[in-house]
Amino acid sequence: MRADTFDRYIRRESLVHRLDPRLKVVVALVFILATALLPDGAWLGFALSWLLIFWLTRLAWLPYRVVWKRSLVIVPFLLAAVTVLVNVPGTAVFTWQIGPFTLAITDAGLVRFVSILIRGWLAVQVAILLTAVTPFPDLMHALTHLRVPAILVSIISFMYRYLFVLADEAQRLMRARQARSARLPGTGLHGGSLFWRAKVTGHMVGQLFSRSLERSDRVYNAMLARGFQGRMLTINPHVMRRFDWLAGGTAVSIIVLIQLIARNDLHIY
Repeated sequence: MRADTFDRYIRRESLVHRLDPRLKVVVALVFILATALLPDGAWLGFALSWLLIFWLTRLAWLPYRVVWKRSLVIVPFLLAAVTVLVNVPGTAVFTWQIGPFTLAITDAGLVRFVSILIRGWLAVQVAILLTAVTPFPDLMHALTHLRVPAILVSIISFMYRYLFVLADEAQRLMRARQARSARLPGTGLHGGSLFWRAKVTGHMVGQLFSRSLERSDRVYNAMLARGFQGRMLTINPHVMRRFDWLAGGTAVSIIVLIQLIARNDLHIY
């Protein structure tokens, strides 16, 4: 099993890594909320928000290209907002004639679409930075300390933990299929028709589900036998230090200042 299949934590000894996980979760949520509240076309606010992420990334001794590459995963989902280009009233910038229909991209729709893209991109970047500087167990205990329902924290914890197990089991099934699927000499083709390979894939999915169900029952009984009471324990005391309070207050103040500067800039223009 590869331990880094889903783990996105990058170990460093920076000041950001040493901050209390509760503080990092709260600051990340405040940043995401503040970014969502930025008005459409608040380019200065978007730029300052990105500079804040870039500065925190460098402060954590992380290469920014790691955050940037991982944040590209959000692009296909953000394209769902493409309809605002033609739905928001405004001055037409581009016009297409498709049969009896006329599609016009308005200036207000273009500004809103780009603003939505930037908001989503910034929010994903700060979430990626959070997972890169905080181990997953610490994130779960931070949610517990922040009064997130215990059942929800447990579900997230088990889902994350056993994604590794599912990936390992799926790799075993793939290796077993390759060992039983002969390759025809000189053709580069696998034995069996397309229908046969689809049937084998369906059986693999069923086997994965059956094995996962059986293993989950065994694991749960083993945990009950060892005194599991619905919450994970940790040796990390998670005590808020004076530096944590100072760092949290500074971060929130900067986020609020970005909001004020962005709104004042829009008001001027």
